[in-house]
Amino acid sequence: MNVAAVESWIEAPLRRYVDDARARLAVLLHPSGQVMAQAGFTRDVDVMAACALAAAAHATSTELGRQLDGRAFRGLHYAGATHQLFLSALETARGTYVCLTVFDETSSLGLVRLYSEELRRELVAAAPSVVTPRPAPALAADFETELNRNLAALFAGPKAAVIS
Repeated sequence: MNVAAVESWIEAPLRRYVDDARARLAVLLHPSGQVMAQAGFTRDVDVMAACALAAAAHATSTELGRQLDGRAFRGLHYAGATHQLFLSALETARGTYVCLTVFDETSSLGLVRLYSEELRRELVAAAPSVVTPRPAPALAADFETELNRNLAALFAGPKAAVIS
């Protein structure tokens, strides 16, 4: 499966996660919607849509959990007719990442949840020990530029189509 990451230390843990959990698609993103890594997507517009929807669902469920239970929901699951999705927040020393996973009957929610926690542990272990300045969450003014830069890096660098 095609796996690409903006930061190289993320690629191996995501690749293992996708293989172990038998995921069809996966995207790791910053809660602001900035893509960090993806697996299985073939078009950058699909990654953009998935990141926007995942960030919105994560923000909504986090606040809804706080309102209802005093703490954010840890994961969301949706079972469709042929595919399921699992959205989880992965807390690391470098901050929170959101992982959107799409899987089918070759996997199960239990496997995806188990390996999601393992992905979190691997990300914590793989993170560079020297903290390099991570780009701040995109502001409205430069969000599209930053998104296009990350998508270009994920889809074969400067040859990738950039949406204006």
